[in-house]
Amino acid sequence: MTYYIPEGYSPQLASEKMEQAIKMLKAVFQAELSRQLNLRRVTAPLFVLAGTGINDDLNGVERPVSFPIKCMGDRKAEVIHSLAKWKRMKLGAYGIPANYGLYTDMNAIRSDEDVDNLHSLYVDQWDWEQTITSADRNLEFLKATVRKIYEAMKSTEQNVFEDYPHITPVLPEEITFLHTEDLLNEYPQLTPGEREIRAAKKHKAIFLIGIGGTLSDGVIHDGRAPDYDDWTTPTTDGHKGLNGDIILWNPVINSAIEISSMGIRVDRETLLNQLKISDCEERVTLDFHKALLDGSIPLSIGGGIGQSRLCMFFLRAAHIGEVQSSIWPDEMIETCRKHNIHLK
Repeated sequence: MTYYIPEGYSPQLASEKMEQAIKMLKAVFQAELSRQLNLRRVTAPLFVLAGTGINDDLNGVERPVSFPIKCMGDRKAEVIHSLAKWKRMKLGAYGIPANYGLYTDMNAIRSDEDVDNLHSLYVDQWDWEQTITSADRNLEFLKATVRKIYEAMKSTEQNVFEDYPHITPVLPEEITFLHTEDLLNEYPQLTPGEREIRAAKKHKAIFLIGIGGTLSDGVIHDGRAPDYDDWTTPTTDGHKGLNGDIILWNPVINSAIEISSMGIRVDRETLLNQLKISDCEERVTLDFHKALLDGSIPLSIGGGIGQSRLCMFFLRAAHIGEVQSSIWPDEMIETCRKHNIHLK
């Protein structure tokens, strides 16, 4: 278990002010995100039935929290990891047209998470999804969407500054777009995580494209499930991938902080290709995958935006436990307390 203690750390807000700021920040950001991307709010599930292919598989190794349903003959339910697939199914169920979409408050439990400054067993994020056309499945559309989300972030940062003038804005005017292959070429001696830190420190706000596919050194930058983001489609810049992460430089913990994972979703062709690459072709029999293959689910772009991480960044907290309630190891609680970091 590793985590970072900033030297001489002092919270920017007292606990009661922090709660008020979190409420304001979340309200402002989700309203701005909705406006930028033409999204409407929907209610989300906390758990789904196992064996349907609806739950997010993340990197394919994380174990979902599960339980038997007594009134359904002990059929197993799983607490969601995220709503990447569920949202896309809802676009079709609600008949939402192109350039419009939905968002929801996603609350998840990831029991295999190694907790630290940025990671918690409890995950809260805005999950969003927007219907698109086949003509939108390109790199420029992905970048345009990222810029809209970044504008929502900058607007929120300005609202925080207006309410709490001692918390001054740090985001650059524009977000920088980089590809994982670019970082490999620039920093071949570094690990993928170290490359992200180096790039985020240099540019302050980046969108890192192409996560999930194999790079020229034969290694993937980071894992992605094969059945939601498109990480194999060739693009006009000579690379592959229509997905990525929004990563900011966090001056409090002196490191990078991933705020959002997102991307243009797989179509029929890329789903089959990525299932084959990942040796997961048996998934074609699952409910979600059958619906996608037979055209019942629309083309889309979507992602998740960490609520607590966004609050942590904009309110200059040193630990995600300062802005959310979760369970932490006793040693972490005590060490943080001694350094003026009070975990909820």
